[in-house]
Amino acid sequence: MDGIDSYRKKFERELSAGTVSLVLLSVLVNSSEPLYGYQIAKQLEKNGDGVLIGKQSALYPVLRNLCAAGLLDSEVEPSITGPPRRYYRATELGRAVLREWEAAWTATRMFVDTVIKGQKL
Repeated sequence: MDGIDSYRKKFERELSAGTVSLVLLSVLVNSSEPLYGYQIAKQLEKNGDGVLIGKQSALYPVLRNLCAAGLLDSEVEPSITGPPRRYYRATELGRAVLREWEAAWTATRMFVDTVIKGQKL
């Protein structure tokens, strides 16, 4: 069983690497307010039962990359309960890119589902 479990975990890691940007951008586009990393991680944990997202610390490089690409804005604000927090919000470019990514995801998902079910392409 360990062999099969290790294949599943490896597959989940590889799948996660390709979808985390989509998921993070989607969470921020759909949020009515800016969110900081821990809030995003908790929301993903609650909604996804741990699927796709491994360690919370793995989200921060992706968030930085999305900021560098102009898809997110961020700002640091002081916190009463601890160190300052970096809050993220989607930009207009991020919203437009998300629509494109959603279309690509839908087409990919439909293709994969068709192949897995053994249907003709």
